[in-house]
Amino acid sequence: MSDNKVLIFDTTLRDGEQSPGATMTHDEKLEIAGMLDDMGVDIIEAGFPIASEGDFAAVSEIAKNSVNSRICGLARANFADIDRCWEAVKHAKQNRIHTFIGTSPLHRAIPNLTQDEMADKIHQTVTHARNLCDNVQWSPMDATRTEWDYLCRVIEIAIKAGATTINIPDTVGYTAPAESADLIKRLIKTVPGADDVIFATHCHNDLGMATANSLAAVAGGARQIECTINGLGERAGNTALEEVVMALKTRHDIMPWTTGIDTTKIMAISRRVSTVSGFLVQPNKAIVGKNAFAHESGIHQDGMLKNRENFEIMRPEDVGLSGTSLPLGKHSGRAALRDKLEQLGFEVGDNQLKDIFVRFKELADRKKEVFDDDVVALVRADSGEDEDDRLQLVSMKVVCGTGGPAESTIEMEVDGKDMSATSEGDGPVDATFKAIRQIHPNTARLQLYQVSAVTEGTDAQATVSVRLEEDGVIATGQSANTDTVVASAKAYIHALNRLLVRRDKVGEGADAKEVSYKDLA
Repeated sequence: MSDNKVLIFDTTLRDGEQSPGATMTHDEKLEIAGMLDDMGVDIIEAGFPIASEGDFAAVSEIAKNSVNSRICGLARANFADIDRCWEAVKHAKQNRIHTFIGTSPLHRAIPNLTQDEMADKIHQTVTHARNLCDNVQWSPMDATRTEWDYLCRVIEIAIKAGATTINIPDTVGYTAPAESADLIKRLIKTVPGADDVIFATHCHNDLGMATANSLAAVAGGARQIECTINGLGERAGNTALEEVVMALKTRHDIMPWTTGIDTTKIMAISRRVSTVSGFLVQPNKAIVGKNAFAHESGIHQDGMLKNRENFEIMRPEDVGLSGTSLPLGKHSGRAALRDKLEQLGFEVGDNQLKDIFVRFKELADRKKEVFDDDVVALVRADSGEDEDDRLQLVSMKVVCGTGGPAESTIEMEVDGKDMSATSEGDGPVDATFKAIRQIHPNTARLQLYQVSAVTEGTDAQATVSVRLEEDGVIATGQSANTDTVVASAKAYIHALNRLLVRRDKVGEGADAKEVSYKDLA
């Protein structure tokens, strides 16, 4: 690998999917993996194979379908995890086993291991992984809070045992950029054999410095960045792929490193990950936010009209963004709609196009102008509905008054049976959710209810996100409609359907997202 090449290791499907409520279906994982492969991601961490049968199946299928990317699976420091990981990733043309153990004093206490006992375990497990796979990544979890001498010692052990990549995780987002650069630089200079491996950086965003820390680590000598689409990840998230990639591209004058990412595919995968995870991208998010290339103030607009470079350091086209309106109306055909979807980065099958086309026609009848963002919202709404869903909205009627409670009458199909209920509430959404709960009793707690306008105007579509939690199982639903209450009802029902599926899988032990440390010792 050339000295100026930085490998992009995407962990959206593993670390990103561990975000509460962000669990993806099997087909969604395969779709995202295909998009990552197509955009030039070097390594895809496809999951944690031993965590569940569902995770194992997804990693195996992604490995079989990979074309360009190296497929990686995560494994704790024990033979069972590593063997299971290898069984999943061995199908890939290029594969990797990523094994880890917490090395800081706090994390050593979890499996209750002494420094020597942990060092011996690292030697045994990395050796075992290397005997199975010639590409092994090892991570000392919570490396940035591990004692310096011990960190050097265990990295040397991992290298001698056969690790080809040493990843340095800032697991809790504690590090500052200067420290990140210095740590990598000192490790490469100090640890015997460091010149023979690739050093990687894995940063969390708890203090808002994940991107800065990752770029600083590259300056210190790291040649692999671990990141996720939209910065998805536990707590405050991970390093955002789009941010580090565009920073390296835009400021190549002071950061002379390159990646193999096709940046024109960034917006499409950002939108898709947002849709399947249910995590909306904040409007002012760098690179992929709705306002990232928007200019409202008079001074900015005047400057943009004279020269775009006055206020834009990147071209929207560089990240696959189109700022044009959709020149289609209610008389437009499916071919024109498919062409626009392809321009926006969406590849849809004939059946999905049929469903989206019906919604597009309905929307075109209600709206004066249909924008690109409206079409994106239609795709999102389509992804939230499935003919096999146990709960489906048939019709609804809401009555609101200024002097009393709102009333909502809901008709639904539940497991093929028509059911209806009427309920009052503090407002139309509250009344609607109560009516749905009458039809389908549940104890799910509403963790998130979020509404955002897709475009401007009173006829704008509203995108509604709902997150529910029941007995530790979390599910997110999303829908879009020009009627906010209708969108709310569909999003709530979508979340309930996903909750039912996940609750059943967790009960079967097939989709558990967390595995304990109890067998590390």
